[in-house]
Amino acid sequence: MTSIRRKTTAVLATAMLGAIGFAQQPPANPLDVVPDQMPFNTPYGPPISLDRAQAAAHAAMEEATKRGWAMNIAVVDSGANLVAFLRMDNAQIASISIAEHKARTSVKFRRPTKYFEDAVQKSGYQYVLSIDDVIAVRGGIPLIQGGKVIGAIGCSGGTGAQDEVVCTAGAKAIGN
Repeated sequence: MTSIRRKTTAVLATAMLGAIGFAQQPPANPLDVVPDQMPFNTPYGPPISLDRAQAAAHAAMEEATKRGWAMNIAVVDSGANLVAFLRMDNAQIASISIAEHKARTSVKFRRPTKYFEDAVQKSGYQYVLSIDDVIAVRGGIPLIQGGKVIGAIGCSGGTGAQDEVVCTAGAKAIGN
């Protein structure tokens, strides 16, 4: 009886340890998932014209003015070159380069900069911060025409949410 009890105890202990070990296995890394299609694969188009870039910037400025927010607004073309820039009276100086950086990041990666903010803040993907030319703060939006990226608008001077509202107004003004 003792030998049967020992064997039973050993089998149960092995089964329990196996179950505990299995339960403690880390979940699959979500970064290992291979999507069927490329995300953010909108093709690049011809560069945004000066007239359209200025229209987007001015619409963004109107939104900021309406809300009483002093902003810096940058519009870049499909090659990430600055086309239009507005610095509203009393907008903070540090936000000049941030607005440009948001626009450049958005066009280079063909996605809103909020994507990178969410990757870091919500998903814990800190590796994003090591990718060249990324800024992980909302307020950069690609400008699309005819299904192609023609540029991007970046706004800075307020909170990320304020910057995004102003950028959205600029993007909508040119049909985004």
